[in-house]
Amino acid sequence: MYDMIIVGGGPAGMTAALYGLRNGKTVLVIEKNGFGGQITHSPKVENYPGTLSMSGNEFAERLLDQILNQGAEIEFENVIRVIDSTDMKQVFTEEGHVFEGRTVIFSTGVRHRMLGLEGENALVGQGISFCALCDGDFYAGKSVCVAGGGNSALQEAVLLSDVCRDVTILQDLPFLTGESRLQDTLNAKPNVHIHTGVRLTGLVQADGSLNGVIIQDSESGVQETLFCDGLFVAIGLIPENEPFSDLVQLDKAGYFDSDENCLTKTPGIFVAGDCRRKAVRQLTTAAADGASAALAACRYLNGN
Repeated sequence: MYDMIIVGGGPAGMTAALYGLRNGKTVLVIEKNGFGGQITHSPKVENYPGTLSMSGNEFAERLLDQILNQGAEIEFENVIRVIDSTDMKQVFTEEGHVFEGRTVIFSTGVRHRMLGLEGENALVGQGISFCALCDGDFYAGKSVCVAGGGNSALQEAVLLSDVCRDVTILQDLPFLTGESRLQDTLNAKPNVHIHTGVRLTGLVQADGSLNGVIIQDSESGVQETLFCDGLFVAIGLIPENEPFSDLVQLDKAGYFDSDENCLTKTPGIFVAGDCRRKAVRQLTTAAADGASAALAACRYLNGN
């Protein structure tokens, strides 16, 4: 039996593992895809304290090496169910295995809602981005498009308008749904162009990088190619927490309803990272959650 079983191997989960291991606990990290989570989509990370520049993959590899050197065990499996038996938790995987732990930390992350266009996945990090705060400076003086018309998309567009030559917002509805204050800010910027009632129907690429997008007018059906250097997709995030809703309360958007203490209604169950309710989802806040959740788990273990 492990002291900690961590579900998810992103920055929050691996940071939790690090803190647990350095407190003398036995730790298993179960990851279903690849270690690093969303940060691996970022070709350059320049906003992590103490590091001038690194790729998201480099960060993930360094953190993975660090926890392995500390004694972490890892499994590549998909957790589908967790049963709480008070002093012991059973973690079931799709592959048919059952792991036992005294505590469980859910760091299941989120996935970005995608456009569903051909070739889209291959262009993530090669012209398609999801975070203007993370990647906006790479498009300084260039042309970008933003897919979406809600608050997130408009906030991205505001940030990008300060560094990019021009920003084009593409919204499939006949109107923007973001706050009027944000709309007013964008309407006052000469380098921002807003297209409503258009659907993104294709991606243009050259030499493995994004070169433009194809849009279609929803009423006339007329298609048009817009050449751009980058596309920021801001059409929502999808948490994957439903299988664990019996152990942790979810908010209306499906996120774990926990604050910065990372505690849940179930003793011995903790949450960390983008999967929980929070205002800011950044690499630094994910790492902070991992530390908080692991230390809370250590306090629980030491008191039981």
